[in-house]
Amino acid sequence: MIRPAWKLAGLLVLVLVSAGSAWRVQDWRYGQQLAEQAGLYQADLNVISNAAAAQVRSDQAARLALEQRLSISDQTHYKELSDAQTNQARLRDRLATADLRLSVLFVEGSAGNCSMSADPGAGGVVHGGTRAQLDPAHAQRIIGITAAGDKGLIALAACQTYIKEISISK
Repeated sequence: MIRPAWKLAGLLVLVLVSAGSAWRVQDWRYGQQLAEQAGLYQADLNVISNAAAAQVRSDQAARLALEQRLSISDQTHYKELSDAQTNQARLRDRLATADLRLSVLFVEGSAGNCSMSADPGAGGVVHGGTRAQLDPAHAQRIIGITAAGDKGLIALAACQTYIKEISISK
């Protein structure tokens, strides 16, 4: 006959063995579920990461294209400004050397008290109404004012182009 203590010990061992094996089976099942969830999570992270990388590449390409367009626009406006400055400098030089003289055309009847003749004289090539030559210093100031106006208009056009390019890209 089996003693009750041994019976109890056997039962206890049987309970512990079955609990341990149940624990192992549950651990194995939950381990598989966790591994599967981790794999799905990693796949989701890869999809999100690839989408983010594609968006970054797209944004960088758009930014590069915008920078190139702005660079071309900047070069164009710089050339316009440089050409305008060169033309203004030539005009100032021609005025300074008396190679060119600025004159104003009087409207009929406005030269009332002025004793200017409509005749250009023997050596002149002026056609039309009465003209008065401007003092070279005044002509230089007028050229300076028009130069500043030209620079302002070119700068305004450059700013408008920049704003238009920026607003189109967004």
